[in-house]
Amino acid sequence: MNQSDNLVNLLEKKEIVKVCGAYDAMSAKLVETHGFDAVWAGSFAISAIHNVPDASILTMTEFFDAASNMVQSCQIPIIADCDTGYGDANNVRHIVKKYENAGIAGICIEDKTFPKQNSLLKNGNNQLLSEKDFVAKILAANEAKQNKSFSIIARVEALISGIGMDEALKRAYAYEKAGADLILIHSKKISPEEIFEFSESWKGSSPLVAIPTTYYSVKMDELISHNIKMVIYANQTLRAAHKALTNLLTKMKDANNMDKIQNEMSSMDEIFKLQEMFDIKSQEKDIEEKLRKLGYIS
Repeated sequence: MNQSDNLVNLLEKKEIVKVCGAYDAMSAKLVETHGFDAVWAGSFAISAIHNVPDASILTMTEFFDAASNMVQSCQIPIIADCDTGYGDANNVRHIVKKYENAGIAGICIEDKTFPKQNSLLKNGNNQLLSEKDFVAKILAANEAKQNKSFSIIARVEALISGIGMDEALKRAYAYEKAGADLILIHSKKISPEEIFEFSESWKGSSPLVAIPTTYYSVKMDELISHNIKMVIYANQTLRAAHKALTNLLTKMKDANNMDKIQNEMSSMDEIFKLQEMFDIKSQEKDIEEKLRKLGYIS
């Protein structure tokens, strides 16, 4: 089973699919080892580790490379955050082919104009693309994919832009009709109430996705009871890493030695385990034995 099929299978079998954000291969592997169902290759986090704004600065290739590195490291599905699709319907057609061939399970595109800004940026630009032009992107994505299980997630930004629930629902139905496999309804409220209002009004068949970054007090059973089928913790790993590294560097700068801050770091062995360094010796022995059987070693 490939990872696109695996993701669809998870959506069918689990009450809710838990997805956690990552920004590189190591963080993606840690997401996997801690039991999440899938990895979110988020554009905010990937932009941040390149130290550029989350404002369509990096190229498609840079985002693709980050997501494909995660695929090579993990055995769980990788979902790629592709912002606005890096262009028009033709660009979306291209990225679907490229991402699907790389083993990525699905992509998410949002209905804002290019260049986009992060949806949670205070006073940011959240102008929406016309419904027609975004529907064209969804249509192109579905035409391009070879495996029907490759997931196209349509991210609805109407609530973020402040144009209302009716427009959010109207767009979501249009995107589903065009072939979106899942609908991601986004909000920057500190309460989940408008997400719940959307889900209670939603009569479509495409599963709903939520990203509770700002409404972080929402409970898992509340999401499930409101028919949310996927929850994405999009940026918590990046923010935690930033805080931990900031705290460590502050202490290290004036420390006379590392003794008192050793417990704030992972051990070398923990990193070796993540890298699978301990497997190298057994792999070398296996090759040596095969060479011996072939007569190269006496």
